[in-house]
Amino acid sequence: MKLYSINTGHFKLDGGAMFGVVPKAIWNKINPADENNMCSWAMRCLLVEVDQKLILIDNGMGNKQDAKFLSHYYLHGSDTLEKSLNEAGFSVDDITDVLLTHLHFDHCGGSIQWNSDRSGFAPTFKNAHYHVHADHWEEALHPNAREKASFLKDNILPIQETGHLNLFNDNSIIHPSITFSKSMGHTNSMVIPHIKYGELTIAFMADLIPSLGHIPPHYVMGYDVRPLDTMRERTEFLSNAVKENIILFFEHDPIHECATVVQTERGFKPNAIFKLNELL
Repeated sequence: MKLYSINTGHFKLDGGAMFGVVPKAIWNKINPADENNMCSWAMRCLLVEVDQKLILIDNGMGNKQDAKFLSHYYLHGSDTLEKSLNEAGFSVDDITDVLLTHLHFDHCGGSIQWNSDRSGFAPTFKNAHYHVHADHWEEALHPNAREKASFLKDNILPIQETGHLNLFNDNSIIHPSITFSKSMGHTNSMVIPHIKYGELTIAFMADLIPSLGHIPPHYVMGYDVRPLDTMRERTEFLSNAVKENIILFFEHDPIHECATVVQTERGFKPNAIFKLNELL
């Protein structure tokens, strides 16, 4: 097995929204805001090469939305999905499987692109199966009012219409080296993939713990639909991560890729902080 960190670019979100009830005087030290209160965040994906398969976990925002939409999120940096795949030695056509943790636009927008004459949409990964939890798929098709703006039909419906969708459930196996847990706090049935890498386990944290700064269980995003559930799920996950020495892989941290955690008298804290390639 080989693992690759796939950086698809950075975007900006309001710092207060990202840290919820935590005061700016605290979170601004973690991820400093610009003059508009906006903080920069990564859209970092993970590519798993195993048994003649190339499994991509999430794929960023994509670039098919109009300029007005993209201007709201200040897409910046030199990284792109295709560029990062190329740097790893692959192309979009090499991907065999796309595992989507959930269908918010910054996690699945790269799934679909314009077709050659821009008359409609086509799968970015034409040779891949797109795996989505069945319960979450229904949530995305029939979203609540709070989340509706995060589920873009252009990112979602073409996956099914082009025949690339594979819905899975709690007992499904996408590959023997990948298991997953399910989270309900951020959105209904978001999955957290756990990759067995030799003797190590690497958890792709998606939006359960989007960055190093979100390790404290009460540092909950304002986007979460069930914040108390997020706190409980995060506490349970971190307790197990301490016991099992699980490595956390952060999708949105602008600097830090991976960390292990310890539990102290003052709560959960980062232990070792490192890049993915330091494991390989």
